[in-house]
Amino acid sequence: MIAYAAIDLRGGRVVQLVGGRLDKERISLPDPVAVASQWVEAGFAALHVVDLDAAFGVSHNRAEIRELIGSVTIPVQVGGGVRSHEVADELIEMGAQRIVVGTRVISDPEWLAALVERLPDQVVVAADVRGDEVVTHGWTQGTHISAESLMLQLDALTLAAVLVTDVSREGRMTGADVARFSALAAATRHALIASGGIASVEDLRALAQSGVAGAVLGMSLYTGTLDARAVATEFAS
Repeated sequence: MIAYAAIDLRGGRVVQLVGGRLDKERISLPDPVAVASQWVEAGFAALHVVDLDAAFGVSHNRAEIRELIGSVTIPVQVGGGVRSHEVADELIEMGAQRIVVGTRVISDPEWLAALVERLPDQVVVAADVRGDEVVTHGWTQGTHISAESLMLQLDALTLAAVLVTDVSREGRMTGADVARFSALAAATRHALIASGGIASVEDLRALAQSGVAGAVLGMSLYTGTLDARAVATEFAS
């Protein structure tokens, strides 16, 4: 299992939000390139970058993303507000190894199919889940679609992975819902990346043993709850 260091961008800064809420910003750092370099130096094999402004539809941080990608030599996957072919192409042109798409996946599956046909094995579908429901638009809108149902819809596509974020635990470091992630890993043929609530090496080991292929780490890294170097060494592939 591979551990991804998360870099969430808002207003040109690196932030960490509790529960995905803009009014609950716990971490705020001024230099995305410096943060990326910190995680590279710690030994992480990949980065997970999210443009929160684009996800919430208020602006974007693509200049910062371009600079960040250009500053590192490890793979970077980028998401947040990727709702057009043009934005997807721009991110790939910047050097993103993978793009992460979420909101438009639900409303326009034909668009997703066309995107994946153009970019096979480069698209990660983000299934942000609150309880049993997939949520969209920066976690603000419900869809009445379960994660399992979405997994079935995605099976025929040539995806790089599916990223499931447990929104209720995101940024809270309450521990990963390993049983839930294990069930979702079993429900899809795609590699499953888990995010939300991961707070310990034991969480990570349990996820790895349950068939999860990757884990995105945010608040637990930025607060020092997890030892970045130890995690990067143990979960590097």
